[in-house]
Amino acid sequence: MTPPVLTFFNNKGGVGKTSLIYHLAWMFASLRKRVVIIDLDPQSNLTAAFLDEEDIETIWSTQNSGSTIYQCVKPLMEVNDIAEPALQRIATDLYLLPGDVDLSCFEDELSKEWPSSMGDRALYRPMRIISAFWQVMQMAAAKVQADIILVDIGPNLGAINRSVLIATDYVVIPLGADLFSLQGLRNLGPTLKSWKSSWNKRLHNWQGSPEAHNYSALELPKGNMKPIGYLCQQHSVRLDRPVKAYDKWVNRIPNVYREAVLDEAPINTMKQADDPYCLAIIKHYRSLMPMAQEHRKAIFNLTPADGAIGSHASAVQDAKKDFRELAIRIAGLIGVIL
Repeated sequence: MTPPVLTFFNNKGGVGKTSLIYHLAWMFASLRKRVVIIDLDPQSNLTAAFLDEEDIETIWSTQNSGSTIYQCVKPLMEVNDIAEPALQRIATDLYLLPGDVDLSCFEDELSKEWPSSMGDRALYRPMRIISAFWQVMQMAAAKVQADIILVDIGPNLGAINRSVLIATDYVVIPLGADLFSLQGLRNLGPTLKSWKSSWNKRLHNWQGSPEAHNYSALELPKGNMKPIGYLCQQHSVRLDRPVKAYDKWVNRIPNVYREAVLDEAPINTMKQADDPYCLAIIKHYRSLMPMAQEHRKAIFNLTPADGAIGSHASAVQDAKKDFRELAIRIAGLIGVIL
């Protein structure tokens, strides 16, 4: 049985997605679950959160086989096969496959092979390329006997993200309390359904093809991409934008999520605080965040020696409680036993 692949996705950026994955990865590891993090955002912000710039520069400049997600799939562009991923051990039970700005070069290859994968013959190469990210994920997980795979992707609806999503078992949607996040949510629901339907057609086409018998060892992802809920950033009060301006958008999220993502009827009286699909409201930790970034730690791992004293020390404990509760809730939804 393969470990669940959990992807955090919204085509609207600036919703705290990377920070959320970073903290959940540390929390799952602290709960003794072995985690593999795959950075599939060409901006590589998650990689920068785990590794310092000198280490990243060395990895990118040496271009060793399998050293980044791009170096794993790059051989496919040269009619070779996927390279074995070389994981970075961050801590006990925590491993990273670094991102790479060059991953954008793979976008054209994915776009070209997507229509080819519905042809009548020669399907092996297109299917191998389109499913490459899933193949790498499974190789990485098997290498360290991972319990869960966490994936970060960029805020767009391009070919890279389509290939990541067909490799995904579960999807969490991070949101902000604004019009743009709400519109992103409206776009995201139909897109997920379209990608899932299109991939199912390709799987059916593959299963009935002669090449499926010739390459029977090729395993392909099921493309479940099941949404398990959303997370909303807590707004920070500004004098030039009253709380009611945020509440206007927050109160629309539950029904937009039901209609656009789940094809469910809206519940007009539903508030976000009571919505079972709202996994958590992510607090603003203000000055704790730059402190954690400086020491390259999760907020809840800060100590008095790092400067977390007085009210900061109390906030560190609050963060630990919040992220632990969120990790436990997500684990229950994706079948990971803690």
